Amino acid sequence: MSRHPKQGPNGAGDGPATHPLRFGYGTNGLADLRLDDALALLADLGYDGVGLTLDHMHLDPLADDLAARTRRLARRLDTLGLGVTVETGARYVLDPRRKHGPSLLDPDPQDRARRTGLLLRAVDVAAELGAHAVHCFSGVTPGGTDEDTAWKRLAEALAPVLDAAASAGVPLAVEPEPGHLLATVADFHTLRGALGDPEHLGLTLDIGHCQCLEPLPPADCVRAAAPWLRHVQIEDMRRGVHEHLPFGDGEIDFPPVLEALAATGYQGLTVVELPRHSHAGPHYAERSLPFLRRAAPAPPPPGTNRSGEPSATH
Repeated sequence: MSRHPKQGPNGAGDGPATHPLRFGYGTNGLADLRLDDALALLADLGYDGVGLTLDHMHLDPLADDLAARTRRLARRLDTLGLGVTVETGARYVLDPRRKHGPSLLDPDPQDRARRTGLLLRAVDVAAELGAHAVHCFSGVTPGGTDEDTAWKRLAEALAPVLDAAASAGVPLAVEPEPGHLLATVADFHTLRGALGDPEHLGLTLDIGHCQCLEPLPPADCVRAAAPWLRHVQIEDMRRGVHEHLPFGDGEIDFPPVLEALAATGYQGLTVVELPRHSHAGPHYAERSLPFLRRAAPAPPPPGTNRSGEPSATH
């Protein structure tokens, strides 16, 4: 397979030349591949970037040589022409017995500090890689914890991460996750209010989650979230069932969703999120990009802007 050369700020391959959106694939869906093999695969397939989950099998955020490995990875991404966003949803990276534990909501302050520490490392990695965002989520409210206490813990645990993100110039993009304290876009606004609407607090919007439980249809959800959108994940899903599905296996009508996303002017990556399909990751990576390109709106003709009006420079 031949490498796609770097083609400027929008990434590698022929994607940016023919589509206004930039598509990536998450490494949590390529967990059986070595990281370099996964990156080479995505570049060969024509993806614009990668959603990099910090985990033991790829870029271990707890490794002693993290800084050196991150510098090498930055060079590799540059060579391949891949953009990147940093994701922090590894299941057992902090605790081998508790999925996604400890969380930002745990009763033990030292446990919450461990999760905060992971996010601080993620900000450092993102700054070194030139990532467009650092993703995170709230976690599930522990048993016996009232809602007011949970929101207070979340705001306090994220405060130093937001300070670090502001210093690094990298947005922190919180994901509403079904079953978590912060489960909806409305909950994201609750957090914004609690933190005083900090500039570097943004939103990760998972399109499947919109189909699963948001009150608005996915395309309307995109439009409503647009001012705070810093990262996008995408997969198919059914209403009321939190199961990430390959495209075509769920209920989402993707052309209106991608049209709405393109209309917002969103410049980050839209990352395929299929963590339960790593057993066939290369197959789904190869299958997903053509689907998204067919569903995406065509770019405006040369010399016009996104609205179709002639550009002032032509």
